[in-house]
Amino acid sequence: MNSFLDTLRNSFKSAEIRKKILFTLGIFLAFRFLAHVPVAGVNVSALKNLFASNQFLGLLDIFSGGTLANFSIMALGLNPYINASIILQLLTMVFPKLEELSKDGAQGQRKINQYTRFLTVPLACLQGIGMYALLRSQGIITTLSPIGFISFIATMTAGTMFLVWLGELITERGVGNGISLMIFAGIFGRFPVLAGQTLSTVTAENSLNIFTFLALGLIVIAAVIIMTEATRQITVHYAKRVRGNRTQAGDTTHLPLRLNQAGVIPIIFAVSIVLLPSLLANFFKASKNPLLSGFAQNVNIWFSPEGYAYNILYFLLVVGFTFFYTAIVFNPTKISEEI
Repeated sequence: MNSFLDTLRNSFKSAEIRKKILFTLGIFLAFRFLAHVPVAGVNVSALKNLFASNQFLGLLDIFSGGTLANFSIMALGLNPYINASIILQLLTMVFPKLEELSKDGAQGQRKINQYTRFLTVPLACLQGIGMYALLRSQGIITTLSPIGFISFIATMTAGTMFLVWLGELITERGVGNGISLMIFAGIFGRFPVLAGQTLSTVTAENSLNIFTFLALGLIVIAAVIIMTEATRQITVHYAKRVRGNRTQAGDTTHLPLRLNQAGVIPIIFAVSIVLLPSLLANFFKASKNPLLSGFAQNVNIWFSPEGYAYNILYFLLVVGFTFFYTAIVFNPTKISEEI
């Protein structure tokens, strides 16, 4: 703890580092302010009641930093950008030209980042349309005119792109990776509110339950860190080399292979797909056709977060995407050529 405080104190002694830290904090304040600017035409109170009555939606609101329940102009968050990054990363493994760009140093990386931003726009538009259909089916937003609908989608898309721009400003002028820090700021922004609500409900009867929950949470966090950082050291022996009359002994090194090659990407893909049936069911549930409406209600029940179909499909998708993504990222032939 003392070493951390000493590092923080020494950081503020440097004018350049202090400027970067204050700039990053300023971006965080701007983000938290814009997270409470609602989109026009949305019944925010009804939306908050919907999120309060659904545990899964409440969890999504925590990770969005409150932008979903408030339905701010940044309600979509960085999800379209993250999905675009994943798609570009997968396409890099398929198209040789993108693979050449990824190996072209900083210039190639800037080009890939530009393509990622271009792809973020249509993805944000599609997610905005899906969000509008969901809210309209729940009666939270009225049917908009064509101009109002275009304005709604444009606002949601602009909010996402502005958030991406703030993250890139942190990367260029602030401290650390801007996109990752913006995701962290969104999650941590809800922490004081949730902590205050939890402390206000602490009694002698439930104190043991809260303590057990905190202990299990710390154990889960530790397990996630261990699994993420776990590597297997593969010994690599280099052959002897002869240069003139001198013979150089072969070196021995280690190739670290991550246990979890795919990271959280399979989970992101699996959540996006497993939520699709529920979103479509909510859209068709208000249909005047009783057969279609009844089928939509059954799908909504089957794919609820508490249902067996939802959890089984979620598990299978995570396993399948993990296998697929690891097979793409970890190419033994390519690694042997680089060695």
